[in-house]
Amino acid sequence: MLHRGIACLAAAALVGGLALAPALKAQDPNNPEGLSDKELNKRLKQLRKELEGPFQRWLDEDVRYIITNDERKVFLQLKTDEEREQFIESFWIRRDPTPDSLENEYKEEHYRRIAYANERYASGIPGWKTDRGRVYIAYGPPDEIESHPSGGMYQRPYDEGGGFTSTYPFEIWRYRWIEGIGSDILLEFVDPTMTGEYRMTMDPSEKDALLYVPGAGLTLSEQMGLSDKRDRFMRTDGTRMGTPIGGQQSRRYNQFERLQLYANIQKPPAVKFKDLEAVVDSTIEYNTLPFQVDVSYVKITDSSVLTGVTVQIENRDLVFKEADGLHKAVVNIFGRVTTVTRRVETHFEDTVSIQTTAERLASEASRSSIYNNPMPLKPGMYRLEIVVKDIVGETVGTSRIALNVPKFDDETPAYSSLILADKIERVPTRSLGAGQFVLGASKVRPRINLEFKRDESMGIYVEFYNLGEKDAESGLPDGEITYQIARVDKPESPVLDFTEALSDIRGASAGQVVVEKMVPLDKLGLEPGNYKLSLKLTDNVRNETMTPTVTFKVI
Repeated sequence: MLHRGIACLAAAALVGGLALAPALKAQDPNNPEGLSDKELNKRLKQLRKELEGPFQRWLDEDVRYIITNDERKVFLQLKTDEEREQFIESFWIRRDPTPDSLENEYKEEHYRRIAYANERYASGIPGWKTDRGRVYIAYGPPDEIESHPSGGMYQRPYDEGGGFTSTYPFEIWRYRWIEGIGSDILLEFVDPTMTGEYRMTMDPSEKDALLYVPGAGLTLSEQMGLSDKRDRFMRTDGTRMGTPIGGQQSRRYNQFERLQLYANIQKPPAVKFKDLEAVVDSTIEYNTLPFQVDVSYVKITDSSVLTGVTVQIENRDLVFKEADGLHKAVVNIFGRVTTVTRRVETHFEDTVSIQTTAERLASEASRSSIYNNPMPLKPGMYRLEIVVKDIVGETVGTSRIALNVPKFDDETPAYSSLILADKIERVPTRSLGAGQFVLGASKVRPRINLEFKRDESMGIYVEFYNLGEKDAESGLPDGEITYQIARVDKPESPVLDFTEALSDIRGASAGQVVVEKMVPLDKLGLEPGNYKLSLKLTDNVRNETMTPTVTFKVI
């Protein structure tokens, strides 16, 4: 009976342990799926098999010395060949110093360096695998090379003790500057086996062929009897250098400096991109700084469309810093437009600053800041990527949207984007067609969130193209345009229903009619709610109609 009870308890403990094991595995951050060791090994083998061929060679050979650890981890997590191809393309684009051009100079230079290393530094193994090849591929040719290909008699520098000795073949490479490492970098490569395979060393005495020969290759201090050659082997800094007269060596020979340099030179070279541009190239979304984006399209010619990109940021999401009695917030904006083949079409970057006094800080925080960048684009599909960064608060927001730029030909009737604005005003002659929010002869500031207060005026801006001529002499269009505003839930009861002749609109012609209206909402008596604005243009000559619409909200 007792044995049976113990057996039951043991079985229960065993079952409990087995039930608990998966839960414990699931808590392993390196194994979030809770896979067994056997399943993990199976998955790794499958991944290695998938990577065999060009992808494995690209990772282990082509970019071995320039890919960062984070990039390597991301690449190994990709599931399909298509994802890997996209990653490789983005990898080179991120390092392209001139993304606006068709050539990627960084990629071309990188493969030139590999070819050069294989040609010059091979020694029984490919040149790219040698220490000299690795440094050359990662950081390019040195500014100076002190080469001793046959070794022989050599006068040491004073910091290494001075005096004459015989050396193995060695080279000293000098870089004036390496990004992320520092200036006046000296790297020493020694061939102690006399086989042509130079290896990078942290110990300058490694090239001394007489190091272990008693009484030979003495330093100046040893020749004068101020020190003994055996003292070199008592050093604790990992070298066998002689001590210069006076006992002081330069900081370059400090063991920690040498270790730091050796560690830094093993790292991938720094990616030479600005921080915001690097965020654009990343596939990670940042939402610590929310903002809104709006895009409008207005015809310039049949092959060019003015694409207006507007960014709106709520001031309450920004951090204001006090300086000289003023509170100031600064936002950097970076945007890039690429084609479907990821070729950079254009980019823009600007800074938006908001300044206010302590007394007005609260009211300023309740407002919003708006930025506009007009750019001409050819009709077609594009990708717009925007990064916004609060310099003071160090928050970042990103947005990626598709741009479908329409084609406006010279024959077919068409209309631009229907823009609802909080301000429409004429601009001076010198500012026609240039600057933020400028469309033709007017400055049109869009209301991105499409929300208006009951006591505000709502601006309406739209352009119509290629209408029929009333007669060839006047060039005027023959038709009318009707404006209607109605609640979304009561479309049959418009609160505004107004019609005017096209010929009465200022500057109207058959080629283009520009509608610019400011509607005082307080006079319409609108209650809070959602409304729909409908425009209906009737062309009596072509017997056609165009009906742009937009929905807005009254608060």
